[in-house]
Amino acid sequence: MRNSLTFANLLDDAALLSLEHQLHLEEVLAEHSWHVNLKQPLFEFTGDRSITCTAFHLLGTAAPGPASWLWAWANPSGFPEAVVSASERVRDFGRQHDIPELASAEVPFASLPGSPSAPHVVAGLLTEAAKTVTGHWTSYNGEAGGGTRAAFLVEHPDFHLPAPEPVRVIRVIEQALADLLLTDHRRALRAYAAGRGLGAEFDDREGRLTGPGFEAVVDLDAYGRVTAIKAGLSSPDGPTP
Repeated sequence: MRNSLTFANLLDDAALLSLEHQLHLEEVLAEHSWHVNLKQPLFEFTGDRSITCTAFHLLGTAAPGPASWLWAWANPSGFPEAVVSASERVRDFGRQHDIPELASAEVPFASLPGSPSAPHVVAGLLTEAAKTVTGHWTSYNGEAGGGTRAAFLVEHPDFHLPAPEPVRVIRVIEQALADLLLTDHRRALRAYAAGRGLGAEFDDREGRLTGPGFEAVVDLDAYGRVTAIKAGLSSPDGPTP
């Protein structure tokens, strides 16, 4: 029996939690430059703040010439095991669940959702799926020469999210619904709620997310897509409009 988990499922599962981590990363780094040494290995940011990552993981590279993504575990350059182990974990997950985008050494751009042609978009899609598999939620992708983009997962205590805060959570939900190409809105919201320790209840036409000091109610159409969101701060006596 074919496994029902798909690449699109992984993108939905990652979408909102990944977005919040990337927004946080932008705030932490501000103006910056980056440097990586894959042999040492070392990954550091310099600028308004200087941060040396406690760990980092090369996922792969998206190259415009062959118009394909190459997973780090399959790169013939032979990077250290510590650098490529996360990509190996993604590969094993892909083989276990029969997800070719994760299991194949090389992935053509045209085989991905929307047939993207821009390397940074391709790197973003494969990175999102890898986040769901590995549980590492902060990523960085940068120019690697000749238009190729290299995608990394990066770790540092300063990249950890603070506790959920009402205005921030609502902003993430609204921005995700406006900007991200979600396949299953309900699934994406459930995954975000689970990742942030929020309450989540859904029926056919409505969803409700609750957390410390806030409540968000979303209206769903017949296809499960969010059509409206109503959010408010809450008090011990109930929601405040």
